[in-house]
This record gives sequence, structure tokens and C-alpha cells, in this order.
Amino acid sequence: MTSDTRLTFKEMCAQFDVTPRTLRYYEYIELLSPEKEGRNRFYTPREVARMTLIMRGRRFGFSLEEIRQWLEIYQKEGTEPQLRAWLDMADRQLVALRLQAEELQQTIADLEKLRSEAATLLPPDG
Repeated sequence: MTSDTRLTFKEMCAQFDVTPRTLRYYEYIELLSPEKEGRNRFYTPREVARMTLIMRGRRFGFSLEEIRQWLEIYQKEGTEPQLRAWLDMADRQLVALRLQAEELQQTIADLEKLRSEAATLLPPDG
């Protein structure tokens, strides 16, 4: 994508594999601000970059509000404060994800144990 290339609404949905409803919602909550010409929306490289960050943030488990606030820091304060905020967010999310992973491991172990116990109640195949 060259610096002057713009994507249409449909192209943006396809590039990020999101529904039109999702893209419209991101605009509604002001995560994205496409250029509008009549009824058409066009997404500049800036909006594509923001969408990349939004999708990455969602993948890591951040809320849309956290992502919105983080993107706003860049607009209001610049790169360094945004990086500091990112490090804080990442540290908090890493703690939460590690806890979820531990809980999931315990759930898997419990299920394996119960499955094993249930299997011993059946007569052997034969």
C-alpha cells in the first residue's frame, strides 16, 4: 500500500476480515475516522495502521476502551508517552493471561482425571 492509497469500506473489511457492522462500530466509537465523499468511506494508510493496532490489541485481549485510550495518547502526547502506556498495559495483560493459562491448565487436569475415573467404570472392550 503506497502512502497515497486509500481503501474502500469493502476493501477494509476484506483486508482485516471484519464484518461491516464491526467496522461501522469502530467508527462510531471513534477508533477510526475514514474520509467521507458522499456516502462513500475511504481509509487512508493512517486508518489502516490504526486498524492493525486495534486488531492486534483485540488479539492480546485488550478492551476497545483500553485501545481507544492508548491510541488517544499518541494523538495528544506523542510516541514516548504512548510507549510507556503500552508497556504498562502489556505488563497488566501478561499477568492476566498467565493467570488464565494456569486456570486453564488446572481445568484440563481436572477433566483428564474425571475422564480417567469414568473410563474405569466401563467394562473392558473385548
